[in-house]
Amino acid sequence: MTKQIKNVYDTLYTYENLHEAYIQARRCKRYRNEILEFSFNLEENLMNISEELKNDAYKVGQYREFYIYEPKQRLIMALPFKDRIVQWGIYQLLNPVFDKSYIYDSYGCRIGKGTLKAVQRLYYWLKLVSKKDKKFYYLKLDVSKYYYRVDHEILINILEKRIKDNRMINILKTIINYEGTLFGLKINGDVNNPGDRITGKGIPIGNLTSQMFANLYLNELDQYCKRILSIKYYVRYMDDVIILSDDKKKLHKYKELIQTFLEEKLKLNLNKKTAIRPISCGIEFVGYRLWPTHLKVRKSTSLKMKKRIKYVKKQYERKQLPFDKVNATVQSYMGILKHCNSYLLRDKLFSNLNFNIHNSEE
Repeated sequence: MTKQIKNVYDTLYTYENLHEAYIQARRCKRYRNEILEFSFNLEENLMNISEELKNDAYKVGQYREFYIYEPKQRLIMALPFKDRIVQWGIYQLLNPVFDKSYIYDSYGCRIGKGTLKAVQRLYYWLKLVSKKDKKFYYLKLDVSKYYYRVDHEILINILEKRIKDNRMINILKTIINYEGTLFGLKINGDVNNPGDRITGKGIPIGNLTSQMFANLYLNELDQYCKRILSIKYYVRYMDDVIILSDDKKKLHKYKELIQTFLEEKLKLNLNKKTAIRPISCGIEFVGYRLWPTHLKVRKSTSLKMKKRIKYVKKQYERKQLPFDKVNATVQSYMGILKHCNSYLLRDKLFSNLNFNIHNSEE
């Protein structure tokens, strides 16, 4: 039976909870002006937040919007530091309880469940099924505009089933139904067109609570696939789902049932990337391409790596980028590539990097 969360709101506004939330919210950002200013009168500022929450007077601040273009264009909505503390305060009380109810093979925005773990799990299955005397296929499912299409009413209903604390539900409703910015998009909407934005849909990319809501929302699909459909080889990373089977007709049936479930229960739609193919063709998943015999980074990913390495090398040679920043990029890419068959790519990326550390320290 799924554990319900009760009488948690009073813990939200305690100084201890808010101080820990402050520590988490400032990680890797502590020297930004906004955070330095908040930290200068830390105790007073945290007590002010505590009083607002205690008196049910908290209101969400104004979002700042900007775009990122990796791995694809996304509209990011960032809140003031004060609001990020509140979100951390909520997250560290609710998310650990939610997380315990998720299936093992749900990945993304979970501790120890990142892209590498998702890829390793799928790769393990591919090697396993390739030893069977049967031809296996994969069904790849991708939810269309997931973050922009989450239905507020359905999300709140899911939360109300899990949380028996009216004050906590009310603050979550305040975050979800924020009226100052439209988070949702029409089904065929364009994120660049303000006229395509709609009410009653969407969770802002950039919010910590959005990550929690996103996993909780699609946990409904996970439970349906594992408990009702009894799918064995099922893995999900956020809104990307891979299912393996030796029965192609069964995969087509799964696709129909899942599509119906998403449309009727969650008001979501699958996009055109949804496909059924033999596993021998290779599976694109979270930046990698996997076969039963080996795995590689996706071609688009390798091209971005080459472009980035070329850029940081040039910036370093112009003395516009310190060595530690260059080294961080190199180490990050080496960490990604060491888990796959990438000797030739590594040679192309790193063979011409002859940096002089001593020069960087002069």
